[in-house]
Amino acid sequence: MADGLDQARWWGIRRAQNEKAASYTCPICDGRLHAMSEHMLIAPEGDLSRRRHAHTECVLEARKAGRLPTYDEWKKRAR
Repeated sequence: MADGLDQARWWGIRRAQNEKAASYTCPICDGRLHAMSEHMLIAPEGDLSRRRHAHTECVLEARKAGRLPTYDEWKKRAR
């Protein structure tokens, strides 16, 4: 994995699918991602101005490895 993720304490994550004909580069694997395919939007510390489109599989793998914690997961660890 290329893992071009920004440094962040936590991530906002949601499902996405777009009807416009566009393509993006997944920040996790550096592979091509077509906007019309089901994928995920990830935003470092919920900052939507820095959101990135990522493959669902890449997000799931990164989450499993502990590299994309959600706000609730980060808050629980910060206690």
